[in-house]
Amino acid sequence: MSCAKKAYEFLLREIGLGPRNLGCYVNGAWKARGPVVATLNPANNQVIAEVVEGSLEDYEEGMQACFDAAKIWMQEIIDMCDFAVGLSRQLNGLIIPSERPNHMMMEMWNPLGVVGVITAFNFPCAVLGWNACIALVCGNCVVWKGAPTTPLVTIAMTKLVSGVLEKNNLPGSIFTSLCGGPEIGQAIAKDTRIPLVSFTGSSKVGLMVQQTVNARYGKCLLELSGNNAIIVMDDADIQLAVRSVVFAAVGTAGQRCTTCRRLLLHESIYKKVLDQLVDVYKQVKIGDPLEKGTLLGPLHTAASKENFEKGIEIIKSQGGKILAGGSVIESEGNFVQPTIVEISSKAAVVKEELFAPVLYVMKFQTLKEAIEINNSVSQGLSSSIFTRRPDVIFKWTGPQGSDCGIVNVNIPTNGAEIGGAFGGEKATGGGREAGSDSWKQYMRRSTCTINYGSELPLAQGINFG
Repeated sequence: MSCAKKAYEFLLREIGLGPRNLGCYVNGAWKARGPVVATLNPANNQVIAEVVEGSLEDYEEGMQACFDAAKIWMQEIIDMCDFAVGLSRQLNGLIIPSERPNHMMMEMWNPLGVVGVITAFNFPCAVLGWNACIALVCGNCVVWKGAPTTPLVTIAMTKLVSGVLEKNNLPGSIFTSLCGGPEIGQAIAKDTRIPLVSFTGSSKVGLMVQQTVNARYGKCLLELSGNNAIIVMDDADIQLAVRSVVFAAVGTAGQRCTTCRRLLLHESIYKKVLDQLVDVYKQVKIGDPLEKGTLLGPLHTAASKENFEKGIEIIKSQGGKILAGGSVIESEGNFVQPTIVEISSKAAVVKEELFAPVLYVMKFQTLKEAIEINNSVSQGLSSSIFTRRPDVIFKWTGPQGSDCGIVNVNIPTNGAEIGGAFGGEKATGGGREAGSDSWKQYMRRSTCTINYGSELPLAQGINFG
């Protein structure tokens, strides 16, 4: 047995996994009747472990149990959760004055019932947490479908949740998870028992999910593609900006929805910043993420590597000039070089998201021009500007500034997504996760009018005899 194989088995045992694992947690039990898939290490494409995916029969069994459990979970258990150490204190609605004498109005917030959560490969458990923690505390049950390429994370995370439910003598069906392919995601999107579907992934798939859910008058919470820009003004702290760009563009191998994909440099500092970036890119350590000092690990799959190669060819065909990187690294893993491209902001390829460590660099003359370039793409997730001038900062954060859901100053595009109000605009979906009022998305509001008097003002003049 190879050392790598032994290491996998040790790590798997630590999180309760084995060489082959059942991929569905339904009605408080592990089961699966679908095909067997293998999880690969993208650093060498060796098999880590196998997972038996769920079938549509598994989905229906789990969904029915979860739907029934919602009737139990949306009672007084919500108070015991204490809404993540305090946020539950906001769940009470407003008391609204009425213009009618002896009347009052108030909001009542009630659980939706069951929330569907479909997550992506790049943050296979974090996105679940952003949704499930709030959804559960609001009194909902959760049905979770993890990414097909990260089933081991789905199983390991579910074992932690199911353990908590079992220790507290709660029905396991409160939290249902399924490993599986597109058919499970489609079933969640179509299911009228799921009032809210939270989807994280590409804009293309997100649009299909939204259309399916909207067709049955359901609600969607979408976190989709990002085509994020960093603007560096002529008065910026250059060292801070360069470090931030490298972190935002190279970190996570460019496979982050908040990755910096476009860099807009003021013409007066263009060459200075670009020279420093090219130099740093040449020093980036590429390799196994488990090795100390590695900054750039592999892309997620062999298909991702192929998409990188195709993307580079398209970039060149549209006038892009490769200043650093641009090649696949020949190895058994899915490694590519971090890439810097000098290109026009009007090139069609710049408008799309290439989910890889490719950074487009463009020059601008005025703040107005930079903001126009930032806003010229269909995606509207994250954006950053580096400047010391208050007038520029407040222009950037105001109505004539960035049109993104996350608008940063002197930090990278991926520097504030955790602990902040995560969300995006336009083709990014408009979802809001982890914000101060995010709980409202997981509940339904009733506006209640209460007459505590003996008169009915609207019925004046009606004679009842």
